[in-house]
Amino acid sequence: MTSTNDHRQQPPSDSDSDFDSDTDHGHTGSRPFRHADLSNSIFKAYFESTNQSSPSTSDFNKIQSFLTSSSSGALSCLICLERIRPSDPTWSCSSLCFAVFHLVCIQSWARQASDLAAARAATRLSVSPELASVWNCPKCRVQYTKSQIPKIYLCFCGKLPDPPSDPWVLPHSCGEICDRPLKHNCGHRCLLLCHPGPCPSCPKLVKSVCFCGAVNDVRRCGFKKFFCNNVCSKLLDCGVHRCTETCHDGPCPPCRARGVYRCQCGKVEEAERECCERNFRCENPCGKALACGKHACGKGCHLAGECGECPLQGKRTCPCGKRVYQGMSCDVETPPLCGATCDKTLSCGLHRCHERCHRGLCIETCRIVVSKSCRCGSLKKEVPCYQDLLCERKCQRMRDCGRHACKRRCCDGDCPPCSEVCGRKLRCKNHKCPSPCHRGVCAPCPVMVTISCACGETHFEVPCGTEADQKPPRCPKPCHIVPLCRHGSNCKPHKCHYGACPPCRLPCEEEYPCGHKCNLRCHGPRPPPNSEFTLKPKKKKSIHQSECTPGSACPPCPELVWRSCLGQHIGAERMVVCSNRTRFSCENLRGNLLSCGNHYCTKTCHTLKSLSATSIQNERSESCEECYLPCQKERKPTCSHHCPLPCHPGECPPCKVLVKRSCHCGAMVHVFECIYYNGLSEKEQMIVRSCGGPCHRRLPNCTHLCPEPCHPGECPSPQKCSKKIFVRCKCQTLKREWLCQDVQAAYRNAGCDPRDIPKNQYGLGLLSCNCDCKSKVEVATSELQLRKSKVVEEPDTEKNVRKRRKRRERIQDAEQISRLQKIAANVKWLLLFAALAVVIIAVANYGYKGLMWLSDWMDQVEEQRHRRRYPRI
Repeated sequence: MTSTNDHRQQPPSDSDSDFDSDTDHGHTGSRPFRHADLSNSIFKAYFESTNQSSPSTSDFNKIQSFLTSSSSGALSCLICLERIRPSDPTWSCSSLCFAVFHLVCIQSWARQASDLAAARAATRLSVSPELASVWNCPKCRVQYTKSQIPKIYLCFCGKLPDPPSDPWVLPHSCGEICDRPLKHNCGHRCLLLCHPGPCPSCPKLVKSVCFCGAVNDVRRCGFKKFFCNNVCSKLLDCGVHRCTETCHDGPCPPCRARGVYRCQCGKVEEAERECCERNFRCENPCGKALACGKHACGKGCHLAGECGECPLQGKRTCPCGKRVYQGMSCDVETPPLCGATCDKTLSCGLHRCHERCHRGLCIETCRIVVSKSCRCGSLKKEVPCYQDLLCERKCQRMRDCGRHACKRRCCDGDCPPCSEVCGRKLRCKNHKCPSPCHRGVCAPCPVMVTISCACGETHFEVPCGTEADQKPPRCPKPCHIVPLCRHGSNCKPHKCHYGACPPCRLPCEEEYPCGHKCNLRCHGPRPPPNSEFTLKPKKKKSIHQSECTPGSACPPCPELVWRSCLGQHIGAERMVVCSNRTRFSCENLRGNLLSCGNHYCTKTCHTLKSLSATSIQNERSESCEECYLPCQKERKPTCSHHCPLPCHPGECPPCKVLVKRSCHCGAMVHVFECIYYNGLSEKEQMIVRSCGGPCHRRLPNCTHLCPEPCHPGECPSPQKCSKKIFVRCKCQTLKREWLCQDVQAAYRNAGCDPRDIPKNQYGLGLLSCNCDCKSKVEVATSELQLRKSKVVEEPDTEKNVRKRRKRRERIQDAEQISRLQKIAANVKWLLLFAALAVVIIAVANYGYKGLMWLSDWMDQVEEQRHRRRYPRI
């Protein structure tokens, strides 16, 4: 327990002590003192007797929730939805929910509910007044009698009437030991101070036995019933087998051991059944002889000796029972009919059977016509006795709810309860009444709203409808958000809260690039804040997470330092502010080495771009004069091209001039950069120049191309050509397929050079003619002579002359038409050529202009690239 003096004596801190003591959840120091956390004092006696340090059961959690609500002032009445102040008389339900209500509210509630219940009971069957005048708890709906309506204000344990309001004692509590009997009637009493909610389980240590009785152990009285997890092994009802279940509460299950048993009559000799069904009956009748010796037992399977006496012995009557026969033998099956009226009461219970004495049952339905009235009394009619009479009139009486009519057909006046849902909005204004339609005020909303701190460790429940006026509970747990500034490990921890964390109040001490430190209060980044306290449910979960607040940059360094001039001349320093980067000129000659590394600047003191402290040769000036002399250095590796840059320091850039080199076979032209090509050896140059395809050069001795890949020098082995060609005889009758190298060898053997043979004569005449060639020549000459003889002969018939004349006329007409067509075709071709020439000239003109523009643009791009790579200084 803490007091206000403890808070006042805390020394001030540089972090956030003011935030915790003055502004925590909006409670200022000017507000009156509220009840502190009394959990330790209330649970002290219980913990001392149990040697525990923290509660762990649901009863403890419920008590803690009541204590949190009471200490934070969030306790509300479910009936009037007003806050319960420490000085207000209260009543708490002691049956199930332990909810707290205003005494006046619960008295009014109980009287109205009991009067309404009594009015309902008066219209129905008579019941005792005690059962008729009942009322329910507004939250858990537990029934109380009218005599249990509270009359005086008692503390939670019920010992002290009108408990005084004390800031050091829990409100509505007497501050004494509760001493209420604990549940399960163990004989012990509650050790807590007078408290709301249920009493916890009994903490006393007692000797207890497990459910099966095999294990003895010392346990808490409230949890003395336990399972030992061993086999039960209790003797079952059969008296033979034992229980095989794990240690359990209650009676053992039926024996399921299977065996062979007989039925009760013994006719079924053997049947396999479970042990719990060993005493079974078969489906056969008994059939044993009765004591008379004339009849057999007609009962089903039963134990021996239970057949009984013969039912036909002794006093017997006729079917209607009016005539009695004494001493009639049992072998006479049925006594004779008496002939009188049966006169037995029918199933209706009002009339009797009017038939003569008969065997068997009387008629099932009474068909005597009687005068009946319907249930509501509006209709009277003669109908058969077995038939019910209902009219079509609907009841117009109001039901118990007083809002809806009965509407039942032919109602007898005892209208059933209203089946409609009430649906009226409750006082919480969030839900509707789910109960059946009723009179009077609706029951309070049973929903309880949980209000918790930001971390969720501290929470309490309030009735629905009062959450808008509640504030989050004060949580003693530290805030879990880690500071993001550089003082995170040195900041004083603060308590759990909603919203943003308090700002860090330590000095920044961030080091500037100049080496000085910032002396202002910390202005680093802040962690993402907790969500603000709200009770409105979110329809959709927000995917966007809150981001941290970036810190502000440190202000410019305010320290005074000595600074030199623009040219870094000795003896020209001045005192300036460290953050002021303005430079000054001392009006002396600069004398800086130019970018070429060969000349010096003749201008006055000006700004330097960068300056190396190790060597003056590495100086680079921003506004010094430029050197426009061409570069005269020898390029490495050596090439015939000159360096395009002006005079510059260091080595010349690599030569990027493009050189053309054809491949060895002459089919392709390669383009290389000069630096790349000249950097290769002669062997590598030969490899790079190869196009990788076939040689494409003609072999010197034949008409074929070189099959080798592109190679330098002459083609290897031209006399070993492996291509296949056809060779023929002189008359070209015979034809054979030879290798080219064999054809060359044949020409050499014949004394001829293969190079001198024409391409169309290559391979001709290498084969000698035979007899087939001669016969073929003779056939050809005979056919030629036959053709000549046909041409010389002139037909004399008149028919052939007419044909020739018509053919000649057609040829002349066709020649005239063909001349016109030729002229038209020539004109079309001339026009086409003229249009094509115009298009070619236009394309050439615009293409030339485009190429010139592209060349200029490429020169500009190359010049800009060159300037960026080698800027002129």
